Amino acid sequence: MKQRALFLVNRHARRGQEKLDLAMKSLRGMGFDLVEASFNHPEELPQVIEQYRNQVDLAIIGGGDGTLNAAVEGLLHTQLPLGILPLGTANDLARTLGIPPTIPDACRVIAARNVEKIDLGWVNGQYFFNVASLGLSVQITKRLSKDAKRRWGVLAYAVAAVQTLWQSRRFEAEIRCGDRVEQVRSIQIAVGNGIYYGGGLSVADDAAITDQRLDLYSVEIDHWWQLVKLLPALYRGKHHMLPFVHYQQGQEFFVTTRKPKSINTDGEITTQTPAHFKVIPQALSVLVP
Repeated sequence: MKQRALFLVNRHARRGQEKLDLAMKSLRGMGFDLVEASFNHPEELPQVIEQYRNQVDLAIIGGGDGTLNAAVEGLLHTQLPLGILPLGTANDLARTLGIPPTIPDACRVIAARNVEKIDLGWVNGQYFFNVASLGLSVQITKRLSKDAKRRWGVLAYAVAAVQTLWQSRRFEAEIRCGDRVEQVRSIQIAVGNGIYYGGGLSVADDAAITDQRLDLYSVEIDHWWQLVKLLPALYRGKHHMLPFVHYQQGQEFFVTTRKPKSINTDGEITTQTPAHFKVIPQALSVLVP
């Protein structure tokens, strides 16, 4: 029996148009009846998903982390299983879930119909798959242009990070989790739900998008040479072992700053402090290897 799939592709994604025909041909060959719906902006995705909720069995979305994040509310309301075609620059959610980067292999994952429930992060009404953060990452996001991501791919994140690090300044913040209150002077506070973010950085070496917890870290460097230790540790998820990194786990955090600071969720600036973070366990069904 053929499954009807709502097929949504961000044609402006780094590899969107290039891979569209290949994906459709592969999925049809694997027994899917595709209902292709167009959208001009990712913000329209929840409405489109709601519109087709009674006509399809699942939603297949092609794009990067920003496109997938934009679809969250529609997926939550309809509870349609999500199939992912990684067509963005970083594809951190796909990496977290172990979804292969090539389109034929990603299509085979969807065709296998292996469903897993994953958690979502939430901050001030905004959902996130990977990480929500304030400080350095917001400045990197502001510096990253679509043209740079299209031209340089994941390398664009590294270039923007190096350019931004030298201009970073520490800010004061209060972190509250239950009865525990911490005062920090940080260049970045990040709260992770998944594993990967920023083109391959790791939230924690034991993080999982199914562990029903959030991982918070605050980087409190005051000398440039500490960056030499920090950057390799961030890729390995071992930064919590460094003396200038504050790290804790929990299901809910409150972060306040003296002045409102912008917050980045899955690569988009969406809210600001004061911030209430929490995990929503087993919120979405996703097709995984």
